[in-house]
Amino acid sequence: MKTFRPVIGIVLVAGALWVIVGEQMSGVSADAVVNAPVVTVRSSTAGKLSMPKRPLGAHVDKGERLATVDDILSDTTRLEDLRMELANAEANVARIKSDLAAKRTQRDAYSARSKLYRTHRIAEIETKLKFARARLDRLQPDAQSSETSATQVAQTAPAAPAENGPVTQAREDVALLENALDAAKSGVYLGDGYNDAPSSEQRGALLDEEIASLDADLTEAQARVKTLDARRAKEQTRVNTLSSSQVTSPANGIYWETLQADGVTVQRGDPIMSLVDCDVSLVTASVSEGVYNNLKVGDSATFKLASRDKIYDATIARLAGSGAARVYQHLAIAPSQKHLERYDVTLLVPDLKSDPDLDCPVGRTGRVFFEHRPLDFLR
Repeated sequence: MKTFRPVIGIVLVAGALWVIVGEQMSGVSADAVVNAPVVTVRSSTAGKLSMPKRPLGAHVDKGERLATVDDILSDTTRLEDLRMELANAEANVARIKSDLAAKRTQRDAYSARSKLYRTHRIAEIETKLKFARARLDRLQPDAQSSETSATQVAQTAPAAPAENGPVTQAREDVALLENALDAAKSGVYLGDGYNDAPSSEQRGALLDEEIASLDADLTEAQARVKTLDARRAKEQTRVNTLSSSQVTSPANGIYWETLQADGVTVQRGDPIMSLVDCDVSLVTASVSEGVYNNLKVGDSATFKLASRDKIYDATIARLAGSGAARVYQHLAIAPSQKHLERYDVTLLVPDLKSDPDLDCPVGRTGRVFFEHRPLDFLR
């Protein structure tokens, strides 16, 4: 047993040295910090800036209103012109509707007069026919009843002698009146000598043409109103956007920097504030030249926050080399001078965003490991 003690001691010492050397010589960053892009929020219009008080570092949600820009001098000339055109078009529609209502009222009145005329004209002809038949019956007592059509009587009766001229005249009167009655019942009036309809019916026909023309004008005028209203609404939206615009957050993040004071006048495109985009989880780290030259984009790594035991999977996204100050212009955490003297590595760590124990941990520090270490199983 005593023979194996030196061997066991050597093995333990060798194991300890392997752990120490492996832990120290494995690829590891000198420093690492949780970083995120900075989003500059700009004004979409010119005007007076109104910003509610908000402490630096306050959380903002995507779409949340951050400020309002009001421009009382916005150009509304085109909007006023469209409103005037629309008012004129609506007035024209109202006028056409009024004319249509008046024409239809007149048309109804003439239609009623025509109906009344037809009724009384038929009654008049029937009265004349009644008396004409009575005269014919008195002149030819032995003839067929005058209820039989005078035309049929004339066709079947023998030729009357010359002295029976009054009978012939009476038959003619009956035949003409029967023909006039049939025509009147069909809407055609005989005997006026120059027209086949009363003046009320003729006027009604003219009104029908005028009503049809006004209906066409009304359809055209209403279409114009619809077009002008759509143009007015579009111009109103444009004026509203220019005269009062809402500045909203483009991302879920934190209020990082104030670039304009409340109440100042800003121009379109002027920066108002900066936000940190917490939806993007980045870790920026610096490594030695030896470690850097063994890395490539897409390699796996691990990240551990200081004072926390949890380890997060990471992926190398960018290798910027030494003196990489320019790549930090749009990131929240700027590099230190010592960081710039080493070699810059950017990693994606998606689990940082989904960790419920972390709330946008921008600025938190830790270390990145690029190789497995002997004591990883204990971690």
